[in-house]
Amino acid sequence: MKPAPFTYHDPRSVSDAVALLATHDNARVLAGGQSLMPMMNFRYAMPDHLIDLNKVSELAYIRVENNTLNIGAMTRQRDIEFSADIGQHCPLLHAALAHVGHRQTRNRGTLGGSLCHQDPSAEMVNMAALLDATMHVVSQRGARDIPLADFAVAYMTTALEPDELLAGVTFALPAKKHGHAFVEFARRHGDFAIVACSTMLALDSHGNISNATIALSGLSHAPLRPAAIEQALLGQKPDAATFKAAAAEAEKISAISDAYVSSAYRQHLARVLTCRALEQAAAHAKEMQHG
Repeated sequence: MKPAPFTYHDPRSVSDAVALLATHDNARVLAGGQSLMPMMNFRYAMPDHLIDLNKVSELAYIRVENNTLNIGAMTRQRDIEFSADIGQHCPLLHAALAHVGHRQTRNRGTLGGSLCHQDPSAEMVNMAALLDATMHVVSQRGARDIPLADFAVAYMTTALEPDELLAGVTFALPAKKHGHAFVEFARRHGDFAIVACSTMLALDSHGNISNATIALSGLSHAPLRPAAIEQALLGQKPDAATFKAAAAEAEKISAISDAYVSSAYRQHLARVLTCRALEQAAAHAKEMQHG
């Protein structure tokens, strides 16, 4: 297959890119191209204008500031994977990126491209949910910030207006001494996950859970943060009984079905992976506490 005819644009600045978006109808932004180009070749996407951001260098950065991690939308996944700052302050991102495609796709794929594609099983979308990401969006009309919970509005559909561009993302950094885990189930390594679960746990001086965050992907059009499960974990001993009870609640979450996987199977995976992720995170948290 070949893409439908389109006009190619090659801006060198954010101002030039948003001007193009404001003046051209049916325009799409090209970041890493790992999802958009196959969609164009199969004519699932048929933009009249393609706006290439690969020479807009101001959109590629990694900064740790005031307990937040700020990453530009055009930052390559491979750069995030090997960032020393991220390894020090948010190693869970490294763990999740190990499941993203293959080295070749991570070399080209970008953070912003993954978040704007908004595949419900994408690992970076899961991380954005877990780390309370805020999306920084710009257009000729100005700038606005969108929490991830409001960014994903439907299956592979975001809150971006046609003239808006994702410029960067701010993640809330976790406490220094915490345990983390990212687990997923896919048919084979590199495939999109059927279900994925990430979690972070912190323990108090008595060894009880003082903070818990969980993000589940693959059950709905966007990752889920099961607040009731997170709250129920607080003050509990990080043991098998606690985690099995949390996992049993995760299995009750409504899940989508499709031609390949039933909702019941996704719910089963939610239970298994939630328990597994909590066990791994707890083991890591105990190491950090005594390290």
